Amino acid sequence: MKLHELSPAEGATKDVKRKGRGHGSGNGKTAGKGHKGQNARSGGGVRPGFEGGQNPYSMRVPQRGFKNRFATRYAIVNVADLNRFDDGAVVDTQALVDSGLLKNTLDGVKVLGNGELSKNLTVKVAAFSESAKAKIEKAGGKAEVM
Repeated sequence: MKLHELSPAEGATKDVKRKGRGHGSGNGKTAGKGHKGQNARSGGGVRPGFEGGQNPYSMRVPQRGFKNRFATRYAIVNVADLNRFDDGAVVDTQALVDSGLLKNTLDGVKVLGNGELSKNLTVKVAAFSESAKAKIEKAGGKAEVM
């Protein structure tokens, strides 16, 4: 096989539609835009979501509740999940990501008190629940807020 013998696979390429090149092309005269009207004009057409002056769907659907854009969103880790670390280890955000417990840390990591802890760990994260802090200290570790 030589370079000049190469060609694309059957059906891989299409001919370009040449607009406005005579009625024999199937796209002549009005070039597929119909007769006059807003969509036939240069730069014509309406913005996405516009429904001809009718109240758009996005405005007809009722709003529910309130979502605070400035709220702090924590990635959650339970105390029981910390048992996978070695005794005496320092557990911070990077250690949690490296161990596979977290994929996304959002605005910080918060440790919650679900489960029991049997290891002596130093945990350094953004926030703790009261029960989580108590369980970490009861196991002989430290809970430090970063």
